[in-house]
Amino acid sequence: MRTRLIILLLFVLTGIHAQTPPRFSFLRYNDDFSYLATEKHEDIYYKMKYIRVGKNSDNYLSTGGEIRYQYINTINEKWGDDSNGSDGYFMARYLAHVHLHTKYIRLFFQLQSSFAYSKADVSPVDENPLDVHQFFADVVFTKHFFLRAGRQEILFGSRRLVGVREGPNSRLAFDGGSIIFKSENNSNQLFYVHPVANRPQFFDDNFNRNAKLWGNYTVVNNVPLIQNIDLYYLGLYKSNASFNDASGKEVRHSVGTRIWKNKGNLTYNFETVYQFGKMAGKTISAWTVSSQTNYQFNNIKFSPTVGLKTEIISGDRHANDNSLETFNPLYPRGAYFGLVALIGPSNLFDIHPSLDFNLSSRVSAGIDYDFFWRWSINDGIYAPNVQLVYSGQNLDEKFIGTQLAANLNFDVNPFLSLTAEAAWFDAGPFLKEAGTGKDYYYGAVTAQFKF
Repeated sequence: MRTRLIILLLFVLTGIHAQTPPRFSFLRYNDDFSYLATEKHEDIYYKMKYIRVGKNSDNYLSTGGEIRYQYINTINEKWGDDSNGSDGYFMARYLAHVHLHTKYIRLFFQLQSSFAYSKADVSPVDENPLDVHQFFADVVFTKHFFLRAGRQEILFGSRRLVGVREGPNSRLAFDGGSIIFKSENNSNQLFYVHPVANRPQFFDDNFNRNAKLWGNYTVVNNVPLIQNIDLYYLGLYKSNASFNDASGKEVRHSVGTRIWKNKGNLTYNFETVYQFGKMAGKTISAWTVSSQTNYQFNNIKFSPTVGLKTEIISGDRHANDNSLETFNPLYPRGAYFGLVALIGPSNLFDIHPSLDFNLSSRVSAGIDYDFFWRWSINDGIYAPNVQLVYSGQNLDEKFIGTQLAANLNFDVNPFLSLTAEAAWFDAGPFLKEAGTGKDYYYGAVTAQFKF
């Protein structure tokens, strides 16, 4: 481990220079280093980012990756039911990829390796020693239209329903295909995929027949008055799913829309989703409405941004009937409500104010405070993976508790970022009624190096 850290630091401190600094996409297959075809570069690093294939400058190989180290310490896991003491552990994640760009074919190959050290309860999401994370081909018909087939990361919109699970140690990928259209003001993706289930051995993340996701996601930009709008349909099949009031085969359909603006002082994100389908003989009827508004004050020192987010997420209203009203968030980002992945977006009502600062061009900080209630007293609370944490049946309390969190981020350079974060979950009446109900504490330090 010490050798790896030394190599990492030497790489960062080595003078890597270019006319255009690197810009890394959240989905690494969207990285574009084609500008290096016309830019002089003597550094070994930039020679790795652009390796010409043949005489055509548009045909090139690009390599890259990511190293992420995290130290996490928690107190009172599951509010004291799993552990009533301190649990400190170290997480490491490594990603490495090769990307071939040509006029008609693009190939992307990525390995993922993740480890958990000294963690009391290790899951495949925490530790997956080595596996093929992505391996797909794009068949390019025009500048705006192409087909994609293979193992791939997928995310849509604000990642409320489909994301890559960045927070946990192992990111999420899907096996399947997509038909993708992209233009200046519109994009559309029609897809059919199976989520990859991480397994704890080497190269054993096999094709998953027990779950599948399909649908169509459309984005229209530069719309008068509302700026941008997303329209989508998502279908879900699981051979075996479980909720507070139902277990068995699940076929669920989600239709939704999102209105958003992410530029300027005022930004916003409003989204609504309705779900229907069948599960274990029950009729699904679930929904969610969410809003998020932020305003940045550029004329004040540190350019503070004030934000307010709130969500209503349906839960099952009556036990032992023929309806299931618990919302299923499908495959959302890991830490859905702030820094800590304690509660998932099912059967909830929350109010979430926040305040962020730009302390300098490379240092930012934030603080947020989230208030949680159960939406229905006849349903429980769930983890982000929709696993039932506590059943709510025969429990009257609605108020779950509050979560106070703070973070400090330092972008050392375009390659390396450092983050310190802490959170305190003040257990409310429902948690004390359902379990031990101790306050939960979380602290983490993260170093993330992209290249």
